[in-house]
Amino acid sequence: MAQNKILILFAHPLFEKSFVNEALVRHIPKSKNITFHDLYEEYPEFDIDVKREQALLQKHDIIIWHHPLYWYSCPPLLKQWIDMVLEYDWAYGKNGIALQNKLIFQAITTGGKKENYCEAGRDRYSIPELLEPFNQTAKVCHMHYLPPFVIHGTHQMNESEADNYGKIYADLLLYLKSNELDLKEMNSHFYLNEWFHSKSKNHG
Repeated sequence: MAQNKILILFAHPLFEKSFVNEALVRHIPKSKNITFHDLYEEYPEFDIDVKREQALLQKHDIIIWHHPLYWYSCPPLLKQWIDMVLEYDWAYGKNGIALQNKLIFQAITTGGKKENYCEAGRDRYSIPELLEPFNQTAKVCHMHYLPPFVIHGTHQMNESEADNYGKIYADLLLYLKSNELDLKEMNSHFYLNEWFHSKSKNHG
């Protein structure tokens, strides 16, 4: 079976201060089918090379927006990337079918606990509700938007727990790379974490 090619678009303006994201990135498997692309490293002046980014997207089957949750959204460079790279008549519009049927989801870290993200909680909305603009962006670009992979409670986490999440992320990436994916089954879960946990249990 052909391998899925994965592009991780990583956006963290304070990466050096996030040991949780450091653990996630450190565990990303070395594979010719997994591309790690650090936007703040590549574009410190926010001067995004649109054609280069579009060429990268076209070479991959699964796109991951990997970022911390910043004020219920993404860091500014990733927002600029979305604004500039997803051009009319390329990603959307009458002739914009360059990204058609590609899979996309978000890998997110947040200091808040999961129970805070609900109608009765401090943050009032669930993570998927807060991510609806990204979901709609993907849909307008004819992509399949999947539930997010979310790591809650990073402010209370120790390095051992962060390392464990790094291993789960690595296993998830390897599974996505090597397997045929049932989108209906994936979309029936609230978080991708839960879907992958069920797959891991079934596979021993």
